[in-house]
Amino acid sequence: MSASIKWQKSSFSGGGGENCIEVGQEPGRIVMRESDDPGIVLTTSPEKLAAFIKGVKAGEFDHFVH
Repeated sequence: MSASIKWQKSSFSGGGGENCIEVGQEPGRIVMRESDDPGIVLTTSPEKLAAFIKGVKAGEFDHFVH
């Protein structure tokens, strides 16, 4: 994993940033990590992340947070 990844987090993650998932990009893949445990990184493809985001927008995962 590249040390030059520019991590981005949601503006909805809270003021202290302790409740967020950070997302970055490397050539051909998307990387994600939790801000409070940045050593563990999940890797996926842009296509899989796009499908997941569509599901989130459609409310398919709402039962996990309510």
